[in-house]
Amino acid sequence: MNACRIAVGSTRRPKLLAVEDAVELFRASLSPQGPVEIRGYEVESGVSHTPASRAELMQGARQRAEALERVLQDSGERAAYFVGLEGGLEVVTENGIRRVFLESWAFVSDGFRGHFGCSGNIELPEALAREVLHRKIELGVAIDRFAGAAGIRDGQGAWGVLTGNRIVRQESFRLAVLTAFAPFYNAKMYRAASAAGL
Repeated sequence: MNACRIAVGSTRRPKLLAVEDAVELFRASLSPQGPVEIRGYEVESGVSHTPASRAELMQGARQRAEALERVLQDSGERAAYFVGLEGGLEVVTENGIRRVFLESWAFVSDGFRGHFGCSGNIELPEALAREVLHRKIELGVAIDRFAGAAGIRDGQGAWGVLTGNRIVRQESFRLAVLTAFAPFYNAKMYRAASAAGL
């Protein structure tokens, strides 16, 4: 029996593990009779290295999934689902104060319809936000400097540094993937809500 392939627009370990962890929770709904295969591909997001708005984060996630779909079509490969993941910043003004939040977004498509999902968010220290927004330093580089370590984005990520490893990068993307896939694994509920005009 053919595997249900989920193509992911990244080869970074935290992102691939996030998809694996999320899919484990609804695997039977996607492929009741067969295995699920998750495979990563390197594709571009088409947005800045550290997106600085919710709109740019969503655009980057969608564009990764769409680029991935084109790459697979051109190579003759097939997939049941295409997953784009994007992490970055959301900047808001609250009570006259600028606040900058780190968010993780996912876009999942079956080639016909697509849906977004998002993790929660965490506020960045102002010094770190300034490095990224004003000095235009990539968040992965800035968080390494901030924490005095190297390669943080391929491990716990900024999420891990900011929460003392209570929530790591992988977990933030897992939540985004889990919510983006909901209209597929819980299709009955989404169809019922649409039919009821909710």
